[in-house]
Amino acid sequence: MRAVIVANGPMPQPPLPELHVGERDLVVVVDGGARNALGLGLQPHVVLGDLDSMEPELRQHLDQEGVQFVAYPARKDETDSELAVKYALDRGATDLVLLGALGGRIDHALANIMLLAIPQLEGVRARMIDGSQELTLIRDEAVIEGNPGDVISLLPLAGDATGIHTEGLEYTLHGETLKFGAARGVSNVLAAPLARVRVGAGLLLLVHQHQAPAEKRGLDVQGGYHD
Repeated sequence: MRAVIVANGPMPQPPLPELHVGERDLVVVVDGGARNALGLGLQPHVVLGDLDSMEPELRQHLDQEGVQFVAYPARKDETDSELAVKYALDRGATDLVLLGALGGRIDHALANIMLLAIPQLEGVRARMIDGSQELTLIRDEAVIEGNPGDVISLLPLAGDATGIHTEGLEYTLHGETLKFGAARGVSNVLAAPLARVRVGAGLLLLVHQHQAPAEKRGLDVQGGYHD
């Protein structure tokens, strides 16, 4: 099952014009992220969080639409976005798309990025989309699809990433190490429509900057970007 999680962070302007969400896809909204979801033409199934950033009029509207509310106390160990990810996983999601999770407060953005590394997401396809940027975590290997000229950054998380092999990138790696905290993996370039990355040990954050601007590309939740 695919889940689309819409957080309460700033959305790119103009917003993504096309979201192809199937009837079986679960739309989980994080608190005031309901405004982002409605702005994208998405009908939330669940609104989750401490509900401290939602206007009463918006909540009344969603309640009238039959949207489910799952409330949590403001004092808690998890962020609302983390709760939304775990909620989707508990309901059987094997494919996650997170929107509105970047921008705004830097601590929230970093915490959301780190969510990609939680053990529960191992074996789950999880992507974070922000305009023309797409973030995902490479635990072993990944295939990158895009246009030549797309900017690709590979950033180690949780320590050094070793045994890295790449194909289809302008600057190739052959079993080398990207050290945690160093910037060597920033701003590589896609040299072909298809590239591959393998990592022997460690975690790599893949940041894919699609060449075409967001207003000229649609986000196909069923399989990435399309022209």
